[in-house]
Amino acid sequence: MGATVRRNSLNLAILKLSGLFGGLQVTGILCSVVRSKLVAVWIGAAGMGLFGIFNTAIEMICSLSMFGLRESAVRNIAQADASSLPKIVKVVRRWAMMLGVVGMLLTLCCSGLLSRISFDTASYTWAFALLSIIVFTNVMNGGESAVFQGLRRYRKLAYCSMAGTIGGLAVSVPMFYYWRIDSVVPSIMAYGIITWLAMGVYRERVDGPDEELSLKATVDIGRKMLSLGFYLTVTGFVANAISYVMMAYLNNYAGTDAAGYYQAGFTLVNRYVGLVFTAISMEYYPRLSAVAAHRRRVATYVTNQLFIAMAMLVPVVTVFICCSDFIVKLLYRSDFVVIVPFVIWAAAGTVFRGISWCMAFVILAKGDGKAYLATETLSGVISVALNILLFRSLGFAGLGLAYVLWYLCYTLIVGVVYSRRYGMRISREFWPFGGYSLAMCLGAAWTGVAVSPYLALPFAVVSAVVSFRVLRRKLM
Repeated sequence: MGATVRRNSLNLAILKLSGLFGGLQVTGILCSVVRSKLVAVWIGAAGMGLFGIFNTAIEMICSLSMFGLRESAVRNIAQADASSLPKIVKVVRRWAMMLGVVGMLLTLCCSGLLSRISFDTASYTWAFALLSIIVFTNVMNGGESAVFQGLRRYRKLAYCSMAGTIGGLAVSVPMFYYWRIDSVVPSIMAYGIITWLAMGVYRERVDGPDEELSLKATVDIGRKMLSLGFYLTVTGFVANAISYVMMAYLNNYAGTDAAGYYQAGFTLVNRYVGLVFTAISMEYYPRLSAVAAHRRRVATYVTNQLFIAMAMLVPVVTVFICCSDFIVKLLYRSDFVVIVPFVIWAAAGTVFRGISWCMAFVILAKGDGKAYLATETLSGVISVALNILLFRSLGFAGLGLAYVLWYLCYTLIVGVVYSRRYGMRISREFWPFGGYSLAMCLGAAWTGVAVSPYLALPFAVVSAVVSFRVLRRKLM
């Protein structure tokens, strides 16, 4: 009885936190609606393509520069006791500053190379040089975000993200209007700098360590903390490099407009449908890290998280599929409807993403860098191979099917690690609900592509009713 009450209380806490970050995501979506619409109208698909190429390059360099600091820091802070916590927080902040400087210098040195790889010309060298500032602020933001998440200061983290989203949009709008395509780089910089300033305002005040922390101690503690970081760095770099290669391939093979369409569709799925993952992961990863040594508790948390994730995800996916045509026209322009089959199939593929995601966090929580590197690298190679193969044969619909097959393969890969390496199993209680979730999303996707997105409405209604009943049962 006591265990059931604790589990229900935990589920309630998860839903409350999901509501907080869900509200943040809604705010972000509204800002993104405005930003994407203005970019589409005032700049066009070429502007979306530039945003995608620059942002992908920044994310690739940041993943290399961060050296896995964010994920490692969340894990170490969540596991720390009261006496060691001040020292760990200070080490995290010092390392974030050092790595930020390294990332900035790396971007400056490689700006010409990045321009030639991305655009086959050196004309954008200055743009990448300016964006080196954002690499520094993003790394600093990552360190402070880790402190917030590890200490479970979720509300402050939400405020910082909201400030960056709203402030970045407010500053960018006049840039879009007056500078048009020349506004892409300044607007990216505005978002990063405003978020960095907000992190400083809401910075968590943690008492300093009892003894002075020398540079040598900072390096020694940080090196131990980042033992997992090496694998995360390589993994993150490979993942972002593969994404970058995909954007560059589309840009060179099909043109900047095609790259812009792809970026627009990918953003729709990962930002709007993926808000469920963002909302839940903030609480899930620190909680899992705290009990990583207890196999039974980890397995229980994973199964429980799968129920919550699917119950929240399936209604979002089916409603999104039903409204996909309307959403694309609302957010962009009528010529962007070519991406509708892509976003429909990719949205359905997020069911596999949700299942694999719940198991993959166990690898991080256990600090198993080798397994994480192997699974993520293999997943990345599969994704780019499927994307190129199916895009050449089926166009944008092929990219959507590639997304489904990619996460199906990733689910199988992570499932093998979860069962063979850690000796855990997902409870049989989940599989009927998991099968239902998959059937609803794939059924809605097939209806949306083969007939009409609007005829997927019955799937949305049924999934909303079933999810409401599942969540109510989990809370009682």
